[in-house]
Amino acid sequence: MQPQGTIFMALPHLGPILVWLLTHRRSGWYDSPKKPPWCPPHKVLMTGWITIYFVMGYASYLVWKDLGGGFGRPLALPLGLYAVQLAISWAVLILFFVAHTHGLALLHLLLLYGLVVSTALIWHPINKLAAVLLLPYLAWLTVTASIAYRLWRDSLCPGQQPQPMGAKSD
Repeated sequence: MQPQGTIFMALPHLGPILVWLLTHRRSGWYDSPKKPPWCPPHKVLMTGWITIYFVMGYASYLVWKDLGGGFGRPLALPLGLYAVQLAISWAVLILFFVAHTHGLALLHLLLLYGLVVSTALIWHPINKLAAVLLLPYLAWLTVTASIAYRLWRDSLCPGQQPQPMGAKSD
């Protein structure tokens, strides 16, 4: 791997680092809302994002390398679209973990899903492995979107939460 590969793999982590700096003193927030039983703990969620960012960074490096490196015109669409989705991804982290606006985070996640699919389709003719490396990201976005949806829905009608099977209502 060329030295630029390290930059491509490190760049996506600027967002999670910013979120950590803004939230590390408020570690209990994520564990307090009523979450689905399948919802991973905060550390697992952040570890998932960090892993996904490593994979995305490597995939973007493969595309950059296969298009000849540098920052010429052929890279404008593939890496420009990637830059937009990376910025939206960071916005999702901030909306979810810092601003606690689950509805806005969900809207951004839906937009991000479309951007990642578009990026994978554009990357596929350039580097098939890079496109395939975005598939775990789509799976992770599905999990994150379901968590955001559940938290958003529960915040709208806190008194109307579904009761577990066999539980008696007041």
